[in-house]
Amino acid sequence: MAQVKKDKKAKVKIFTWKGVDRKGAKVSGEMEGASVALVKVHLRKQGINAKKVSPKGKPLFGGAKKIKPMDVCIFTRQLATMMKAGVPLVQAFDLVGESLDNESMRNLVKAIRDEVAGGGSLAGALQKHPRYFDDLFISLIDAGEQSGALETMLDRVATYQEKSEALKSKIKKALTYPIGVICVGVIVTGLLLVKVVPVFADVFSSFGAELPAFTQMVMNFSEWMQQWWFIIMVTMAGLLTCHKEAMIRSAKYSDNFDAFMLKAPVISGIIHASIYARFSRTLATTFAAGVPLVDALESVRGAAGNAVYAKKIAKIKEDVTTGIALNTAIKASNAFPQMLIAMIAIGEESGALDAMLEKMAIHYEQEVDDAVDNLTAMMEPMIMSVLGVLVGGLMIAMYMPIFQIGNVV
Repeated sequence: MAQVKKDKKAKVKIFTWKGVDRKGAKVSGEMEGASVALVKVHLRKQGINAKKVSPKGKPLFGGAKKIKPMDVCIFTRQLATMMKAGVPLVQAFDLVGESLDNESMRNLVKAIRDEVAGGGSLAGALQKHPRYFDDLFISLIDAGEQSGALETMLDRVATYQEKSEALKSKIKKALTYPIGVICVGVIVTGLLLVKVVPVFADVFSSFGAELPAFTQMVMNFSEWMQQWWFIIMVTMAGLLTCHKEAMIRSAKYSDNFDAFMLKAPVISGIIHASIYARFSRTLATTFAAGVPLVDALESVRGAAGNAVYAKKIAKIKEDVTTGIALNTAIKASNAFPQMLIAMIAIGEESGALDAMLEKMAIHYEQEVDDAVDNLTAMMEPMIMSVLGVLVGGLMIAMYMPIFQIGNVV
């Protein structure tokens, strides 16, 4: 019987309808249902005489929006606020679902709500959607349900997610701006070489004089670009695709890339600080939630975001399991700064480890923020200089023969 109900539920669709109400006014809308007949029955109960009912068509382009981590973050914060206000969990799901703009997210919330309303636990309902809720999220919610402090745990999880997303946003900001400007510069330079330089080449061919060496070099490069630009673009797209696939399919390639990023010039400091911030924030949140230290370190390992540090944290976990103090195990890993180790030692001795880790998380998050601002301020003049050299160099190369002719005249 349960299987039959599950199958029927899976066949529920969205229908659009048009009809007239009791007053004879034309009305229309959308309704979920298993069939056209059932939708008409529901509308009839509401006093609406349905003239036309048809399945809602899928959009030709695009489709439903994807569920992003920020959508999950907003959902968690809203649910935490509802729970702290005393709203029952199932009703809180209804209110949160109605406020969401993303249809995919609304469907996800509805699925979780139905599971909870059917008698299941919230952690169990979330566990059925691992694509959007990771092990750390689920373990914290489970701890909150077991301790009877779900609203408090939801608030902590929401705060953790907000801080994590803010940190990711800062790192993306540091990388996106220079990469975007450089890409625009390369595209503009390519267009000049392929479209503008050939026009000058036709003009120069009528001079019958020898071109300056710099101009001739640009002309040769322009001819090469005209012949091979398509292959160059395909090759670049292929390399980018291969990189993405290798990051997913090859653990060795992914580990080597993570190791390279830790040594990359300019941005390596930001990456290190962001890992320290995630380590401190995740460990503080899990430890404050009452999660055992060994289990908390497993969650921290998954949230590290870098294979090199994930292996270091796994070794720290092994050492802590054998009875070694956390600060001693971290110090032996040679992966974290001395200040963080000292603060953890103080926290262990004073019994306020979560408070010390929280302070260190705030410190390193601020360090990332400052580093991003400094990097942006430093990169702007450098990028403008590079673009100026590229575009200005092309213009000089094109006008040098004209200037020489003017001098001769």
